[in-house]
Amino acid sequence: MLLFTPGPTPVPERVRYAMAGPTIHHRTPEFTKIFLETRELLIELLKMEDALLFASTGTGGMEASVTNLCRRKALIVNSGKFGQRFVEIARAFGKEVVELRYPWDEAVKLDDVRKALKEHPDIDSFFIQICESSGGLRHPVEEVASLIKGMRGDEVVVVADGITAVGVEPIETDHLDALIAGSQKALMLPPGLAMVGLSEVAIERIGSGSGYYFNMAKELAKQRNGTTAYTAATTLIIGLREVLQILLREVGLDELFDQTDRRATATRLVVEALGLTLYPQKPAQAMTAIYDEDAEEIRSLLKAYGVHVAGGQDHLKGKLIRINHMGLIEPHEAAWVLNALELALDDMGRREYDGTANRLFCESYYRLLED
Repeated sequence: MLLFTPGPTPVPERVRYAMAGPTIHHRTPEFTKIFLETRELLIELLKMEDALLFASTGTGGMEASVTNLCRRKALIVNSGKFGQRFVEIARAFGKEVVELRYPWDEAVKLDDVRKALKEHPDIDSFFIQICESSGGLRHPVEEVASLIKGMRGDEVVVVADGITAVGVEPIETDHLDALIAGSQKALMLPPGLAMVGLSEVAIERIGSGSGYYFNMAKELAKQRNGTTAYTAATTLIIGLREVLQILLREVGLDELFDQTDRRATATRLVVEALGLTLYPQKPAQAMTAIYDEDAEEIRSLLKAYGVHVAGGQDHLKGKLIRINHMGLIEPHEAAWVLNALELALDDMGRREYDGTANRLFCESYYRLLED
């Protein structure tokens, strides 16, 4: 079965082997060396001043960012399940919330952010998804962050959830104060490791930290010395070091981003050629989201052809197909997913199979390479 869900993504065999060695203790010189090497590579990937790792899913990185970086009042963009999660986390910890709510296919508007900042001068933090994966949407995070810093400077810390964007496309971090990542997306690891890149402004805002397990100040003091405040996710960190060595030292980020871009672009050309409807107004590179009233039947038929893709959630349940583009994916695998999609449409009597998907994907993918 080809796993093409937008998380978890397949773990490369080489990375699985790296994680399959004997278990080592997290309070040893051996692991300290691994941890420091991993941390250095992670900071390079995130392009931030510093970085933290937590033994948790990406939601732990979201919670840590809210509790440590929001003093009292947060401006939050909500255009999907994960924007809503930021809202719920903030309220769970007694933070005031100004919410900018949009349909799941619609990106945040700069004018709305500008208006909210003017109407609420006591806002001290801003939270947004780079890719809102519930609808496959890409927010103009860089432009929004620049606007906020231009209006309020370092009074407002800007937190970007990059869980389905880090390792997918270039992210301009000049105006970001925190950048969240998760292990099970483009970093091609099992779930269970959250990462947060931090700016100097964020580090200053953290101060003595907040909370217990997700206390960033406590973790910064430990992690800068090659250890963690609590038991480290040793196996995942070993795997992360291997992944980052592959992505940064062997493949290279430019090549990784180019492959992902060509895969996403070619996929969307095929989807439209098959007569299907792209869902978000501005698609993220991490995935292609297709709106279709027969989405569940299509997904079921895809499994018969050895392909597992994700569906929709909440009001989009049964109406969305989400095809992953994150990670190192072989072109022939991506082509087969779309070929299976065309076969499924033929099975349903919606379109006669003529090989368009495979031909157009390969033609587009490799001609984009030439360009």
